[in-house]
Amino acid sequence: MSFSIIVAVAENYAIGANNDLLWYIPEDLKRFKKITTGNTIIMGKKTFESLPNGPLPNRRNIVISDIKNDCVEGCIVVDSIQNAIEACKPNEENFIIGGGSIYKQFLDIADKIYLTKVHRNYDADVFFPKIDFNNWITTFKESHKENNPPYTYLILNRKK
Repeated sequence: MSFSIIVAVAENYAIGANNDLLWYIPEDLKRFKKITTGNTIIMGKKTFESLPNGPLPNRRNIVISDIKNDCVEGCIVVDSIQNAIEACKPNEENFIIGGGSIYKQFLDIADKIYLTKVHRNYDADVFFPKIDFNNWITTFKESHKENNPPYTYLILNRKK
């Protein structure tokens, strides 16, 4: 089974504040859609609640909630990381899309990270866990320094 994290992080590892994104990069949102469409996405309940139009279309949406017997229309709702893993399809790429505590719990089992590194620091209340780059190989890098804010796409694969 394959697990990939997809995330945009600031230089200080900030990823969100007040249950919202810290920046608006249309190209990154299009990239997210292209990469995740047709696959399973796994998120925490707060991340789901931050989506403007409910479940993301053309993807299996798995929501991890700590509310017993929680129900979210159009989603598979589970109460633990282990149950989320069991709900995944073994023959497809399963994407972890947030939030901070969900990323932290999946970081050690993820095979790949689709990382958008935003080259600024931001005030935030949610942060991505620090990445130990000694455990990863960068297989793709594309800089967009002309953008405001500037950013770089990276694809990291876990070292075997």
